[in-house]
Amino acid sequence: MTKHILFIHGAGGEGYAYDSKLADSLQRVLGTEYEVNIPYMPKPNAPEYGLWRDEISRQLTAYEGSVILVGHSLGASMLLKYLSEEAVKHPIDGLFLAATPYWDMDEYKLREDFPNHLSKDLPIFLYQCKDDDTVPFDHLAMYTDKLPQATARIFDEGGHQFNDDLSAMARDIQNLED
Repeated sequence: MTKHILFIHGAGGEGYAYDSKLADSLQRVLGTEYEVNIPYMPKPNAPEYGLWRDEISRQLTAYEGSVILVGHSLGASMLLKYLSEEAVKHPIDGLFLAATPYWDMDEYKLREDFPNHLSKDLPIFLYQCKDDDTVPFDHLAMYTDKLPQATARIFDEGGHQFNDDLSAMARDIQNLED
């Protein structure tokens, strides 16, 4: 049976195009046993949580079985906000967040107690490159402090786009079943 991955891209006019390369990398490594879907999110140049929330919900309803969630940059923080603020009934096998900004803007800011609203059984993985020039490296520490159960993967280089290579994430996804 095919395992489904919903990949939420980052913001900006080029966010979808740049992150499609990441999704392609993931698909290549995972192979035909997995299907990576990267929908174009609404208004990526001026993202609104409500619009992205509604699109994530719509995408999730398209899956009959469980799904693995992957997000990059703003897409990662939107997934975290969605899972911690919405009544999500769809089964989620894992949450994989790459270069996740820790926002203080009201539109994207997480509630202080957001970890308490995540499923205790949800495997969470965080990925960050030390040379990311978009999301400061110390944002990872803010998340690992709030989510001590999460597995953090740190890379010395790869920039914000991980050199278009999510093979480490693919291995973690494959190991979910081990």
